[in-house]
Amino acid sequence: MQQVLIVDDDPDIRELISDYLTGHGFEVAVAEGAATMRTCIQQRIPDVVLLDIGLPGEDGLSLARYLREHHDIGIIMVSGAGETVDRIVGLEVGADDYVSKPFDPRELHARIKSVLRRYQRASTEAPAPSASDPHVAVGQCRLNPVSRQLFGPDGTEIPLTSMEFDLLQVFLDRPGRPLSRDQILTHTQNREWDPYDRSIDIRIARLRKKIEADPDNPRLIKTVRGVGYMYVPAGG
Repeated sequence: MQQVLIVDDDPDIRELISDYLTGHGFEVAVAEGAATMRTCIQQRIPDVVLLDIGLPGEDGLSLARYLREHHDIGIIMVSGAGETVDRIVGLEVGADDYVSKPFDPRELHARIKSVLRRYQRASTEAPAPSASDPHVAVGQCRLNPVSRQLFGPDGTEIPLTSMEFDLLQVFLDRPGRPLSRDQILTHTQNREWDPYDRSIDIRIARLRKKIEADPDNPRLIKTVRGVGYMYVPAGG
C-alpha cells in the first residue's frame, strides 16, 4: 500500500486529508512539524509527502530541500492562497507539484496520483546496462557508465569532462522528472544553487551540443519553464 505523509501544523487539515486519502486506499502518516516528520521518515520512507509551506519553526521550503537531498520521493507543497513566490521557490528547491489552500480533496488526490505515476514511470524507464553490453543509449549516442566514455552514432568517442558525465548521469538516473538547478547542483557538487550561478545552464548547453541532434531545439534535455531541466529518454 502506498503511503502519503502529511506534514501540516493544522490538525483539522491533517484530519481532513487523512480521512479522504485513507478512504481512497492510501496508508497515511501525519506530522505537525519538522521533528515529527523526520521521525516518521526514519520509521518508513513514504511515497509522497504533502508539505505545508507555512510551518512554524523550520518551514516547508527548508524541509523540501532536505527531503530532496536525502530521498527520491514525491513532494507536493501545500501553500496558502496567493503565496505565488513561495510556490515558485518550492518548485526550485525540488517539489514536484503544489496545491493551494483551500483545495478540493479530489484535486489533491489527482495530483498525488499524477506524481506517483511520474515516479513509477521513471523507475521503469531508467536505463540499466546489461552484463554483456554496459553501454546505455543516450539519444543516438551510447554511454559507458563504467569507463565514463560517450560515443557518437559512428562509434567515435565524444570527450566528456567529469562534470559533464556527472550531469548526464543525474539525468539518466531520473528520466521524465523535472529537476531544479538546486537539485542538479546537490547531486553533482553537493552544494546549493545560487540564483546568480549560471554554471549549470552553461554545462547543460555544452552537454546538449554533444548529445543532441539539434542543440538549438533539444529533445533529450528539455527546459522546464519555472523549474529547471528534464531528461526525456526517447527524445520525444
